[in-house]
Amino acid sequence: MKNFSIAKSRRIRSTPYTSRIEKQGVTAYTSYNHMLLPAAFGSLEDSYHHLKQHVQVWDVAGERQVEITGKDSAKLVQLMTCRDLSKSKDGRCYYCPIIDDQAGLINDPVILKHNEKKWWISIADSDVILFAKGLAIGNKFEVKIIEPNVDIMAVQGPKSLKLMEKIFGEKITQLKFFGFDYFDFKGAKHLIAKSGWSKQGGYEIYVEDTESGLKLYDCLFEIGKEFNVKPGCPNLIERIESGLLSCGNDFDNGDNPYECGFDKYIDIKSDIHFLGKKALIKISKEGIKRKLMGVKIDLDEIEMMEERPLQNGKSLVGYLRSAVYSPHFKKVVGIAMIKKEYWDKKNPFELEIDGKKRKNCDRSIGWNAQ
Repeated sequence: MKNFSIAKSRRIRSTPYTSRIEKQGVTAYTSYNHMLLPAAFGSLEDSYHHLKQHVQVWDVAGERQVEITGKDSAKLVQLMTCRDLSKSKDGRCYYCPIIDDQAGLINDPVILKHNEKKWWISIADSDVILFAKGLAIGNKFEVKIIEPNVDIMAVQGPKSLKLMEKIFGEKITQLKFFGFDYFDFKGAKHLIAKSGWSKQGGYEIYVEDTESGLKLYDCLFEIGKEFNVKPGCPNLIERIESGLLSCGNDFDNGDNPYECGFDKYIDIKSDIHFLGKKALIKISKEGIKRKLMGVKIDLDEIEMMEERPLQNGKSLVGYLRSAVYSPHFKKVVGIAMIKKEYWDKKNPFELEIDGKKRKNCDRSIGWNAQ
């Protein structure tokens, strides 16, 4: 398949780090929240191995924040998600499916609670800010909703702790998973969370002071030389092997949280009020007829531009939604929405290629989504 470059314009914003990553050799972009998101630095497989062994710095400024403040901010945030946040704590991150009135998924952000009257919704690629404003207006909530000037950089990989400790000191080592705090860098404060879109460990730095953030970016590479630091980006191979879902790729508004394996983030028995609660109660009683699962396919390469049907003879099994060749499994691995009768590993199915060839698939990757 031929690759085409992205034409830059005001519709697709660059990030504060764009000029730096282009000097560092970015080879592909995608668009995320109307902003450039690096998609490759040369070989995807080389970057995968490096991420699992060393440390990378990612420009993920495309992961935008929806800031909700004001008297009714907690009410609005709770209305948007099926996860019970009534006992949430300040300084913590919470993974929260956002759903509509029919329990269709809108996004799966991490929500940062600064305090009861200030929240950040760190969103995947979608216009959640418009959804939040609509709910606020419709419910006459006293809130202010903005997209603040926050440009995230991520530090990911097994050596991320050592690198961050070199810059921020011992305090950073005390930060617990999905916790966040403010840390000083040469007189500027930066919010840092122990989180990230990989399973290799790491941090996300929420940069509000752009000038200081650029100096910090450069410092990470200077100090990180001893740890073999390299520029990187969310890695498709590592993501699928780890079962990390991608909004818009693995699920969309036609899917519900139960189908996507978000059961532990659904609180239909509590007294909280959220949009789509009645729909989720009904789904829970009736049960789901399909769900996202990890699959392995007897191929050594694959291109994914749209979901692909999985079949058992002439019967439709489900749809493959994300896939990539895995150096670990020595075949293609993917995330697929599978019908209930094929959840049992004993029931085989196949992927049709170019309308002719069929390749055997199985569900032995060892995880269900999330």
